[in-house]
Order: sequence, then structure tokens, then C-alpha cells
Amino acid sequence: MTAIALTSQQDSAWRQSCRRFIRHRLALFSAVLVAVLALLSICAPLFEIALGIDANRVDLFSRLQPPSAEAWLGTDELGRDVFVRLLYGGQISMLVGLVTALAAAVIGTTVGLVSGYFGGKLDAFLMRFTDGVIALPLLPLLIVLAALDLGKAGLPETIVDSENVSLYRIIAIVALFGWTTVARLVRGTALTLRERDFVLAAKAQGAGAVRIMTVHILPNLASPIIVATTLSVGNIILVESVLSFLGLGIQPPIPSWGNLLTNAQGLISSAPELAFYPGILILLTVLGFNFLGDGLQDALDPRA
Repeated sequence: MTAIALTSQQDSAWRQSCRRFIRHRLALFSAVLVAVLALLSICAPLFEIALGIDANRVDLFSRLQPPSAEAWLGTDELGRDVFVRLLYGGQISMLVGLVTALAAAVIGTTVGLVSGYFGGKLDAFLMRFTDGVIALPLLPLLIVLAALDLGKAGLPETIVDSENVSLYRIIAIVALFGWTTVARLVRGTALTLRERDFVLAAKAQGAGAVRIMTVHILPNLASPIIVATTLSVGNIILVESVLSFLGLGIQPPIPSWGNLLTNAQGLISSAPELAFYPGILILLTVLGFNFLGDGLQDALDPRA
């Protein structure tokens, strides 16, 4: 088969996958929902300018105001605009979900690809290590790591005193323990692909292991990696929300949907909407990414 014919066949397969995804109405709706929420979050500074407000400005004379033309969803216990703070919280929660999922996918793909291609003792060691990470009680471990004093860990003071240190820590902690699913999927597929004719032909032509893994095997792993990464975004947003709700995640003044819930828990009886808004946004975002992942799984499945 010529290179042109192979490229044409791959293009046809991707077009068929796109058509299958478009026919999956729930996944298509979820993709639109996630895109709208992401776009609104990105446009938070524009809403702030248009409404003529400062989302972090405290105004105790305007606390717990009902929705109005100036504050579309009212104000919180410190007189800050709820709508704009929700959008800024969406920036942080989605950023954590996407960046952490991508970082975990890179780690998992590397481990799974090396394990599946080389096999033998290296495969056994890497998979037993993966099993050990899976066996760890994830949430208690994340809580302990999130509560560690970074100043005593030997990190530079510039990092420890940074306003964004809680954001960096959550991304690093969750990524270090969230790669196992991708690693198992990639390893299983790599075990099959390494015996295929195109890999054997590359070996016969003198291609090295790194080139075979990156050029010949990795492109064929795109489907499981994309699906696993998309499905993990929703779970990561939930983990971040739980840690932030417990006061161990994203720390104020940086808003996230999790710490917005924390601030609202003492006002459930007087202002329940302050807990409802971030809660419903977390629910919609997690469901959106999960249904999007299901749709991608069906669309990219070669047996479909």
C-alpha cells in the first residue's frame, strides 16, 4: 500500500469518526455545553469591564443583594458579584481539570508505551508499580499531600509564597496519581501493535526503539488516549472541588467552584443560591465531559 493510499484511508477513517460523533446527539450537546461554559469563563474579564465592577472588591454595604441589572446573580457575603466570580472560578476549575488531565496523559502514555513495547521484566516492573499506585487510597492520600507545609519541603520561598502555589500543588499532586488508567490502556494496545507488520518492517529497516514508538506506534494510540483524557477531566474537577471544599485545594483570593462552595456552606439557610450556583456548574461540567468522553469512545471505536 502506497503512502498516499494509506493517508487517504486514515483521512476516511477520521471522517467516519466525525460523522459517528455528530450522530451521537448527547455527546454533541455535551461538547457544545462544555464549549459554552469554557467560553463564558474565558470572557470573565470582559463581563467585569462591561458591568463596571471588580470581582474581588469587598463592599459590605451591598452584601447578599438579590439579582439585579448590575449584579446578574446577586452578591455574596462580602458584596462581590456572584456571576463574575463564578466565571473566574470556572477558569480555575477547568484549567486544573484540563492541565492535570494532559499531564497525567503524558505520564501514563510514556509508562504504558515503554512497558508495552519492551515487555519482559521492564513491563512486569512498570505494571506492578502501576498496580501499587492504583491500590493507594487516593482521596486520603491527596488530603495528606495537600496539607503538607511546602516551606518544610525545601522548596524556594518564591514558590512557597506565591499566590498561585495552591494551584500548582493541586495540579502536580493529582497528575502524579492520575495516570494509571491511561498507562494500562496504552500498554495493552502497544502490546498488540508491536507485533504488527508495519512495526516489524520498521525494525527490519533499522529504525530504533524510540523512533518506532513515537512515529509508528504512538499515532495509532491516539483514540484511547483522547478518550481516557477526556473522561478523566470530569473526575479531576470533582477531586479539585472536594479538596477546595475541605480547604486544602485552591486557596482564596483565587476563586474556584470548590472554594466558592466552602464560602457558601455557612449561609445555606439565608442564601442557599450561593451554594446552588457552583454546585450546578460542577455537575453540568462533569456530566458534560463524561458524556463527551462516551461519545468520543463510540466515535473512535474501530468496531463501530
